[in-house]
Amino acid sequence: MDQYNLVSFAGIFFLLGFAWLFSEDRRNMNWRLIFWGIGIQIILALFIFVFPIGSKIFLFLNNVVVEILNSSTAGAEFIFGRLALPPGEVNDAGEKSLGFFLAFQSFPTIIFFSALIAILYYFNFMQWILKGFAYVFTKLMRLSGAESLCASSNIFVGIESALTIKPHLKEMTKSELCTILTAGMATVASNVLAIYIFSLKEQFPTIAAHLISASILSAPAALVMSKIIIPEGEVPKTLGEHVEVHYEKETNVFEAIINGANSGVKLIVGIVALLIAVLGLVALIDLILGGVGAKINIFLGVNIDWSLKGFLGYIFYPFTVMLGIPPSDAGVIAGLIGERAILTEVPAYQHLAVAMESGLLKHPRSAVVATYALCGFAHFASMAIFVGGISVLVPEKREVLSKIGLRALLAATLACLLTACIAGTFFTKGSILLGG
Repeated sequence: MDQYNLVSFAGIFFLLGFAWLFSEDRRNMNWRLIFWGIGIQIILALFIFVFPIGSKIFLFLNNVVVEILNSSTAGAEFIFGRLALPPGEVNDAGEKSLGFFLAFQSFPTIIFFSALIAILYYFNFMQWILKGFAYVFTKLMRLSGAESLCASSNIFVGIESALTIKPHLKEMTKSELCTILTAGMATVASNVLAIYIFSLKEQFPTIAAHLISASILSAPAALVMSKIIIPEGEVPKTLGEHVEVHYEKETNVFEAIINGANSGVKLIVGIVALLIAVLGLVALIDLILGGVGAKINIFLGVNIDWSLKGFLGYIFYPFTVMLGIPPSDAGVIAGLIGERAILTEVPAYQHLAVAMESGLLKHPRSAVVATYALCGFAHFASMAIFVGGISVLVPEKREVLSKIGLRALLAATLACLLTACIAGTFFTKGSILLGG
């Protein structure tokens, strides 16, 4: 371990204190939840980074995911030909890849993984895993069964996680609803992990293992941060109870595959529409800010980045340093975290790959810690999706959801950073999970 591990450890308390400053009720802290939430993260991180058996298990999972990912490209290659070949690969006909294309290589895998998750649900495998995580959260943290189950679901799925507790949404408290939103934005769905893996696997061979561990670690982090930002002031109806997964099972496995694939298509359409709209609007805002800022820079004799990404990069810089990122790399990583808040995590991971490939990052831990910090839907577009999506399921809670949306986004952002601090505390240069 070195000084950066200690900085990451100190960053845990820095983030908890920052969240407390923005709490709705600073005197009403669930210390048991905070203790066990951090404790679970530390135990998992020790298992992943320190104990050899844990690292080997996650390396095995990394290889499994990569192999599944390679299998998922078969359909895309049949439809799109060489366009679907990942960079550097050659197909059976001897044709070389034409380079990386997000639309033809990453997006089709979402359809495959959505179908795979649907199959796992059909055979009750996912329900068994979700109930296991929910049982631990409910027992140790004194949470309601409904919010525990929803937080567990978010380890694997996105906005669909709210469907697992659909019968309980109407009676959930303000704090419970904040937890649902936070957990949704602090984690990522398994069917979109392929996008990040495709973006980084050339520069970061063990990226899949880190993304899996980040998704798991972020669930308890989301619970901690949401309950600090909006502590529970009521008595949840399912407090301490174990809630069953609400799932409308298909009649057969083929129907599950069809429904899963169709869900993947809808998700792709949503992602494409979101990226086109958001990237275009941000480019327009940056154009206006850049024009005004350029004149100010000339007048003041300074060189300030007047883009939205640049502004947020300045804001996130001290947080990035507290993650245990070396100062030489903190500016780059802070910009990526700021970019995620506005442009979503997809371009942020792509630009992380560019930074690694171009040698902008001087320290090996920077890319690892950044991977954990970026692994979440903690951005404004996602906030709108989660608030809108859950409001459709429970219209009578629309006003409450809209009011707590920004607080949940803050909690989710802090949860992602907390997960990065946990990873940074235990990650060392000698970790076999570094890869490369």
